[in-house]
Amino acid sequence: MAELSPQYLQQLTENIKSWGKALGFQQVGVCDVDLSRHEQALQSWLDKGMHGEMQYMAEHGMKRARPAELQPGTVRIISVRMDYLPPDAGFARNLKDRQLGYISRYALGRDYHKLMRQRLKKLGQKIDQHVSDLAFRPFVDSAPVLEHPVAEKAGLGWTGKHSLTLNREAGSWFFLGELFINLPLPVDEPVEEGCGSCNACMTICPTQAIVEPYVVDARRCISYLTIELKGAIPESFRPLIGNRIYGCDDCQLVCPWNRYAHLTDEADFHPRAQLHGKELLDLFSWDEESFLRNTEGSAIRRIGFERWQRNIAVALGNAPCVPEIIHALEAAYDKSSELVREHIHWALEQQRKKQRAGNERQTQRLIRVVEKGLPRDA
Repeated sequence: MAELSPQYLQQLTENIKSWGKALGFQQVGVCDVDLSRHEQALQSWLDKGMHGEMQYMAEHGMKRARPAELQPGTVRIISVRMDYLPPDAGFARNLKDRQLGYISRYALGRDYHKLMRQRLKKLGQKIDQHVSDLAFRPFVDSAPVLEHPVAEKAGLGWTGKHSLTLNREAGSWFFLGELFINLPLPVDEPVEEGCGSCNACMTICPTQAIVEPYVVDARRCISYLTIELKGAIPESFRPLIGNRIYGCDDCQLVCPWNRYAHLTDEADFHPRAQLHGKELLDLFSWDEESFLRNTEGSAIRRIGFERWQRNIAVALGNAPCVPEIIHALEAAYDKSSELVREHIHWALEQQRKKQRAGNERQTQRLIRVVEKGLPRDA
């Protein structure tokens, strides 16, 4: 690559940020590739097994903190964010009504991986028109990249105690993407941390997965349990999952900075009718063909039909006791896989406990009525 003047690189960087925003990214920043200060924390996290079954994290090891090993020749990373908070998110309604399935808001629309990767590729191609011998590679949560430390270093925000990136003007409802590049662009300055003494995300977490500030034990996280975990969900966590059938947003919902979050302009991120605010019984009634059809182009599809059923079975166990739920669970038992049957069995136990408790409450109410002499206690 021919040597480029600082003035040219500065102007090019400004152009890159403009091109990025024209492609739908709300913010574009640049950082160098030195992430060495994160290596010790990453290794400690891996050594403690907090990555759970996500073996790819251990296999890649320190490559996450060494971008030039992942993509040789990389000297800069262009970090971008894209807002995804949909209109009519219905957070409270979906969490309050335990007969509805709660799906993490990011997964209600089109799978963001492909959309953002295509946009990043277009950004790289645009830069390529102005620079000879350019090499670039886009990443969107699909390779060993420390996306949050990168975003922090590129000035997009700071890392919150829940380990997500926070922005003063946009909260945390956004996706991150990276463009590795062999161009020595001027870098942006990190922003000041803004969490202070706030621990709202840590205290609200249903499973207490944020074990200390900035450290999430994935093995306890509902997002991990409902998405990444392939086997049985530990029984101790099942009641805590509630009606969350794919992911969890609690640590973001409680964050004060999210009062500044913007609604997305991307139609592809708007909720799909077949997924948003649906009753658990409706979702549980899908066969595999229905699951594949209704999740086409969605991030949800990657967990597969078996885990989808597993998650809904747990949520049905946590739902209020109604005869229809017990009937649906019993009807599905024999035709389900061994993994799903284990969770259906647990769910039926929970439903029957509630049924017995409800009957007992009715009996006690009747006794109180009789004791008051209504009717006369002969």
